[in-house]
Amino acid sequence: MPPISTALRICGLLALGLVASTHAETGVSDSEIKIGMVNVQAGPAAALGKGMRTGAEAVFNAVNAKGGVNGRKITLVVADDGYEPDRAVDETLKMIEQQQVFALFGSVGTPTTNAVVPILKEMNVPLVGAFTGSMALRQPITPQIFNVRASYNDEAEALVAQFLARGSKSIGVFYQDDGFGLAVLSGTEKALQKRGMNVTVKSTFPRNTLAVKTGVAAMLEAKPDAIILVGPYAPVAAFIKEARAANLKSQLGTVSFVGTDSLVEQVGKDGDGVVISQVVPFPRDVDLTVTKSCKELLAQSSTELGFVNFEGCITAKVFVFGLEHAGKALSRAGLAAALEGMQGVDLGGLSVTLSTASHQALNQVFLTQIREGRITKLQ
Repeated sequence: MPPISTALRICGLLALGLVASTHAETGVSDSEIKIGMVNVQAGPAAALGKGMRTGAEAVFNAVNAKGGVNGRKITLVVADDGYEPDRAVDETLKMIEQQQVFALFGSVGTPTTNAVVPILKEMNVPLVGAFTGSMALRQPITPQIFNVRASYNDEAEALVAQFLARGSKSIGVFYQDDGFGLAVLSGTEKALQKRGMNVTVKSTFPRNTLAVKTGVAAMLEAKPDAIILVGPYAPVAAFIKEARAANLKSQLGTVSFVGTDSLVEQVGKDGDGVVISQVVPFPRDVDLTVTKSCKELLAQSSTELGFVNFEGCITAKVFVFGLEHAGKALSRAGLAAALEGMQGVDLGGLSVTLSTASHQALNQVFLTQIREGRITKLQ
């Protein structure tokens, strides 16, 4: 749920008539489909938004080079929300009201995406492929929201199973104090509770800060066997460095939202042993056709395939499939129907399924680990 101040601002705009109703074909012309991306482009989580943008643009540029979707070129309009909910609301309203986009794509973060859900519902604007695994965006289903990646419940289950298999008897959670942190905490609690266990110790830090010292101190005192870290790369890197300096012995793990490539760059060998759950296959493993395809698309802009831009690429491929199968008379309702009709669609080694009963296309989780300052597949 968005903050009260945010909710009041949305209601006020609607009441004043400043948010006008839209037609199904808003953002669509004979030659163009205008798509809006509102996510973080600056600050300590910027690499996440930029990675999603880079991966998506690689796909959209390739589609446009071949004539577009049913004769229409895709135009991606990008705005920075700074990974703050109030800014996400402001920029989303601008996208819909001023830019007149057909749909939204690739938002980043649980608190920011949750904040704009009332707008999406009121204006009936689709959002495809948010970079978040929050269950609040999955259950109950919001008709306008189509998730591609696995959920945080899926990722937490994989991490808990891995830690317990390696002998951990107690697990703590250090998490960002907002909807994102609570979503992963909830997934971790569910994974533990079904095994008759509970989270041993919890500690938090504020969003868009590196205030991790209190959390490190709490973990040093409790000494859990393993700790799940919930945040983007900058604060998680700060925690890992502080923990290593303090000789904390706990096993460490984190979820895909961290931004693996940026995390490894910041921690180097200090990160050795850290387990990271992923929602895309290993980027350097080109056995899958989808991996090879995304790698080649990104190479056209001299960009190396990584975990975040790979997700952007996969998500854009799902979105383009929906646009193509919505037909020449493109409408928002047609896009929703086309996406909900994806039953076992093969993206090149990844099977995508969406329906009226499920708006989450994938549920696979892949485990990786930092070794010798590099990210590796965890067998």
